[in-house]
Amino acid sequence: MRNELTDRLGLEYPIIQAPMAGGVTTSELVAAVSNKGALGMIGAGYMSPSGLRDQIRDIKKRTSNLFGINLFVPSPFSSTQEDIQHAQELLKPFRTQLKLEEQEINIPDCEQEAETFAQLIDIVLEEKIGVCSFTFGLPSGEVIKRLKAHGVVLIGTAATVREAIEAERSGMDMVVVQGCEAGGHRGAFLPDAKESMIGLMSLIPQAVDSIEIPVIAAGGIMDGRALMAARCLGAKGVMMGTAFLTCSESGASSVHKKAVLEAREDEIVMTRAFSGKWARGVHNRFIEEMKHSQLDVPVFPVQNTLTKAIRSASSSQGNPDCMSLWSGQSPMLAKEQTAAQLIDSVTEQAQRILNW
Repeated sequence: MRNELTDRLGLEYPIIQAPMAGGVTTSELVAAVSNKGALGMIGAGYMSPSGLRDQIRDIKKRTSNLFGINLFVPSPFSSTQEDIQHAQELLKPFRTQLKLEEQEINIPDCEQEAETFAQLIDIVLEEKIGVCSFTFGLPSGEVIKRLKAHGVVLIGTAATVREAIEAERSGMDMVVVQGCEAGGHRGAFLPDAKESMIGLMSLIPQAVDSIEIPVIAAGGIMDGRALMAARCLGAKGVMMGTAFLTCSESGASSVHKKAVLEAREDEIVMTRAFSGKWARGVHNRFIEEMKHSQLDVPVFPVQNTLTKAIRSASSSQGNPDCMSLWSGQSPMLAKEQTAAQLIDSVTEQAQRILNW
């Protein structure tokens, strides 16, 4: 299974654990994946600089192998007070159901997001992290040049061929092509790509034929069959999210894991009601009741901030109705197992196919 991706990253297997933000990528999960010869990734999208530094140092105690960090690239956004007030009215019934008291919410702003991103880049360099990936956009040329000067391998995220081309042009060393089957938020960043929904098996070969850097396939990859299918289409490796989400080391709540493990493939839907950005997850009451209003909510990260308390309360109360139960389109292939068991099963199945 070795190729230019495994050689560049020093991996035994061409498998990358998706950097799921929001606490899913615990130190235990990242270290377990890296210790097994794949690449563990911290989902640092919502983390504070101090929180990221603490987790990096914790992981370094658990593994001497390479692991990486994923960052959300900030982009300009705005919401009026009227937009926020309207969203609060839409969310009021859910707050009442969960018995949430009214509280002041600190709405993020562009300057604050950009400052945090710069601080996180500093930590990547200070802690000598070997791999850094980016979602929702591409960093500036200055940031790319600075990271490359320190030998950091850079990985972009693309939901279309054009985005993959832009990632290569920017200086990314590799690119994750994310099919519409992927769970959680879509990594699309170009205006004309935000609404596109290209399936992974169509996206891989078109991207491979359009760029020179290694392509990593993401979206519905759950087992060795999907790994080999992606490899046959030209991908050098795969990124797996939902499959790792239900592993024992994952930080996903028991409610979230149960919802994914019990879901059918036709219960996985797209919504922007939770965050203001399109994302895929298990259908629930919040998604159903907000489906006619989801185009009216503020953009990410404003809506994400407005729903944070609702999502947290729903989780702490063991109530899946108002949680963002992110999942890819293949939940029926998810299993309760350790990260090591998952990697073993994927690679063993892939080897059987290779020898067929």
